[in-house]
Amino acid sequence: MSRTLILGAVLSAVFVAAALVSFVWTPGDVEGIDIANRLKPPGAAGLLGTDHLGRDMLSMIMTGARTSIAVAIVAVGIGMGFGVPLGLAAAAHKGGLLDELISRGNDLIFAFPSLVIAILITAIAGPGAVNAIIAIGIFNIPVFARLSRGAALGLWTREFIMAARVAGKGAARISAEHILPNIANLLIVQGTIQFSLGILAEAGLSYVGLGAQPPLPSWGRMLADAQTMVAIAPHVAIIPGLAIVLTVLGLNLLGDGLRDALDPRLKVLRT
Repeated sequence: MSRTLILGAVLSAVFVAAALVSFVWTPGDVEGIDIANRLKPPGAAGLLGTDHLGRDMLSMIMTGARTSIAVAIVAVGIGMGFGVPLGLAAAAHKGGLLDELISRGNDLIFAFPSLVIAILITAIAGPGAVNAIIAIGIFNIPVFARLSRGAALGLWTREFIMAARVAGKGAARISAEHILPNIANLLIVQGTIQFSLGILAEAGLSYVGLGAQPPLPSWGRMLADAQTMVAIAPHVAIIPGLAIVLTVLGLNLLGDGLRDALDPRLKVLRT
């Protein structure tokens, strides 16, 4: 097992554990306001100090991890749930009308900056975690559609697929029983990358006020609240910033490690 995979798994596990623990316990009340203890540095009033409203920063980070992870998981699920079947269908009908429609639809979505359009969608539909999930999920669909189509195209000419066709299996059944299991490793790796991008997108939307709304904590909104207080209490900006950086770094390392572990060509090179 590579060091990259181990480090990525550890960093990712820490924040997942923090999110899970926050369901049953946090050091402080994330909704309670204690102005007398506002902007306390780490150690003075809690392990990570307090924010501008006197709330415990560690509790905010733990609950914010829950928000970011939940949004990213559902958004990636939307991308996989719609994108993979579309990509497999396009590959099964290569050169046909369905393939052309799916490919041009992917190109249309890719033509616009994802975060800008996500901001537009949430601005029109209204701020909130649900609309953020929908906006982020929409831009995961063409990513998985294009990946699954490209990977599936290389398999449709293989002997075992030809044997399945001779046996009378239809395109949908071949895609489900033979194509999908053989591209699952690529989808898993891409899923971890899109998961990290989903966390960044959620933080960006929350930063401009279009993501999760109060009293639900969000790392992006914590950064937005802290931007005018960096000079007097730098910890209120540094801590959520580090949480985002370390989580995204951990997921990217995890994705790289999984790619190395699951790619048979790299296994051959190592041996």
